[in-house]
Amino acid sequence: MRPVTAQWVANAVRGTLAADVDTTIHGVDNDSRAVRPGWLYVAFIGERVDGHDFVPQAVAAGASLSLVSVPVDAPHVLVEDVTVALGLLARAYLALLRTEGELVVIGITGSNGKTTTKDLLAQALPDVVAPVGSFNNEIGLPLTILRADASTRHLVLEMGASGLGHIAYLTGIAPLDIAVALIVGTAHMGEYASPEQVATAKSEIVLGLVPSGVAVLNADDARVAAMATLAPRAVTFGIGHGNVAAGTVSSDRGRAHAAVTLAGEPPIELEARTLALVGEHHLTNALAALAVCLECGLDPHEAWARVAAAGPLSRHRMAVTERPDGITVIDDAYNASIESMRAALRALKHVADGGRTVAVVGEILELGDASATIHTEIGTDVVRLGIDHLIVVGPGARPAYVAAVREGSWGDEAAYVATIGEARELLDTMLNPGDTVLVKASHGSGLWELADQLVGGVA
Repeated sequence: MRPVTAQWVANAVRGTLAADVDTTIHGVDNDSRAVRPGWLYVAFIGERVDGHDFVPQAVAAGASLSLVSVPVDAPHVLVEDVTVALGLLARAYLALLRTEGELVVIGITGSNGKTTTKDLLAQALPDVVAPVGSFNNEIGLPLTILRADASTRHLVLEMGASGLGHIAYLTGIAPLDIAVALIVGTAHMGEYASPEQVATAKSEIVLGLVPSGVAVLNADDARVAAMATLAPRAVTFGIGHGNVAAGTVSSDRGRAHAAVTLAGEPPIELEARTLALVGEHHLTNALAALAVCLECGLDPHEAWARVAAAGPLSRHRMAVTERPDGITVIDDAYNASIESMRAALRALKHVADGGRTVAVVGEILELGDASATIHTEIGTDVVRLGIDHLIVVGPGARPAYVAAVREGSWGDEAAYVATIGEARELLDTMLNPGDTVLVKASHGSGLWELADQLVGGVA
């Protein structure tokens, strides 16, 4: 973070600075264990924990100032709402950085693929700051902005939404030079009335562009492509069409292999490359990242090489581990929608390359009334894709097991267990060398714990 004074912080958040505070802030965090000397500690009041209780620990770690909504016995800035104040601080800080140097602010949204695309850009762009993990809300986005400094040329931000107005709030904090919309899917459908309302929520990212900004849109998704009418300028990417278009796509054990054509007079042909990421569906994310790199001025051939070579940075996202005992684990347990579930199941077949396949499926959360129907579709898909064994974990996902049995998976081909512990016990008895096992569910289901157990300390 570029150093700022305590008074500057107070002015930015419209708060009251405690008397006799004269210090400079060099960083910001809301975790008292992560605070460093000279940092601002942000004290949130959560459902289980009140951050104000940890102000003494933050001070002991070196925090020179705290952002609070209740007075504390330490140097602080007092505000009514800490979350709102953090957004105001990030907005003022970003505006300050823009006045002092060249900075391109890139926002990414979509029902699937945000974090993967962010990870690709974090590796492909120079002088870049990108979110840690999946910092895509009203807390994570400001904290990401506050990690940037005078040397940052590219600031990549994830923008999630579980309702109308959420992305608009985030772009109010960070107006965008480049807005990326990946896909309108079923994630968080329990919060929306229809897919069209999901599209409306995602389109807020395009409306958040600065007047000279550009929208990078998925030509393969009609609802996303239609957002071009809202943008000052738009470029598209897709399979077989768009300004950045992949040609014939093949698979190398689950990794997409394709050449790319860039529209122009004459068109530019980029050589065929195999992505480092597992899952053919990641080609869409790679094309989006490539389009962003081109808008940022990178050489096309170099940009495509960087994007193709970029691997996963965030945990539990199509991470493939080959264990010493010959069992391969695909950990994609961070999040899930029906679209990403189907993509992961196809990747399981490709990675197994003829070996025995085991899909361990947990609940997809936030589906509302559509939950039973969607889990039923998943169970049917597993059988039709020819997955050898299905283990369904947890009551919320049980319709997937019922559907698989009805579709023809009898005997030991399909199993239902209520807990992660039962799933582990079952896997311990059935996995053999040469097997490939996929672990896939929404993060809140906790199935990522099983993935961690299966991988253990294996790198």
